[in-house]
Amino acid sequence: MSEDQLDWPAIRDAAQRLERGELVAFPTETVYGLGADAENACAVTYIYEAKERPSDHPVIVHLAPEADVSYWAAEVPDDARKLIAAFWPGPLTLILKRADGINKVVSGGQDSIGLRCPSHPVAQALLRTFKNGKGGVAAPSANKFGHVSPTTAQHVRDEFADDRRGLLNCILDGGQSEVGIESTILDLSRGAPVLLRPGHISAADIAGVLGKMPRLPDSAAPRASGTLASHYAPVTSVVLVETARLASTLNKLHAAGHRVALMHYSESDVAVQARMRLSSQAAGYAHDLYAALRAMDAAKADLIVVEMPPTGEDWNGINDRLRRAAHDSAGELERLLGT
Repeated sequence: MSEDQLDWPAIRDAAQRLERGELVAFPTETVYGLGADAENACAVTYIYEAKERPSDHPVIVHLAPEADVSYWAAEVPDDARKLIAAFWPGPLTLILKRADGINKVVSGGQDSIGLRCPSHPVAQALLRTFKNGKGGVAAPSANKFGHVSPTTAQHVRDEFADDRRGLLNCILDGGQSEVGIESTILDLSRGAPVLLRPGHISAADIAGVLGKMPRLPDSAAPRASGTLASHYAPVTSVVLVETARLASTLNKLHAAGHRVALMHYSESDVAVQARMRLSSQAAGYAHDLYAALRAMDAAKADLIVVEMPPTGEDWNGINDRLRRAAHDSAGELERLLGT
């Protein structure tokens, strides 16, 4: 999308709404965000209310490309500056020490803050228009807490269609999100880099810039968006099945009279109620993942069966999201099959 294709009246209206303390949903290259003025504590609480999100679960602050990161962070270490130069604008969130003047409501009460500069042209236009590019927009994904993230404007409309409180009255449409899963989150608030959430930018990508691999999270890691054990989940139970067991599992479910919605990437001709075949390449799979989960959820099947994706660096973010989506469905397959 080029600059001359942007809906500038809608973008200026959205920026004015943010300045008035309203919520605005907008597209990023990862997923759609539910945004509020990050310096307006009351507006940020509307995000938590609309999403039904726990108040101790932090949100990410989105910045324009020209924004002064040091306004938001108490310190910006050299590693952060290197990663900003390499990956911003883009799908990388950095956790830094929060500046004293920034309200802790965006951090879930913690002394850290998540910062990101999105690359989507609509998001960049909004951020540059809002407060002349000097503001920050707090924006988790534009869905109810724990649900499947939205990658189109229609997903956002569907998510909040029954919200009678009317907290969200502005949705900017920027087409389908290109990446399709949320940003990589890297903690730099405690010295050594720690990978809190995998995403499109991999640990190897980060190591290529810093010369060292990020560590895995420890018990003292700050809370971060999308890192709870159960997350990204549709209403219908989700189970992951290895490719070698897929056909036999589907046949058993069919024989037991269960309606199945199937997400797969390899060949499969077993009869199911609904199916969606995704790409065998990680980038294409991630792009369509959430749309597929939403479509299979709408099929009203007894179970969503997902062929377990490949492993490897490129697939870490995808497997992370699917493990969390299936977390609360542990044992469901065995229950349905009586085993």
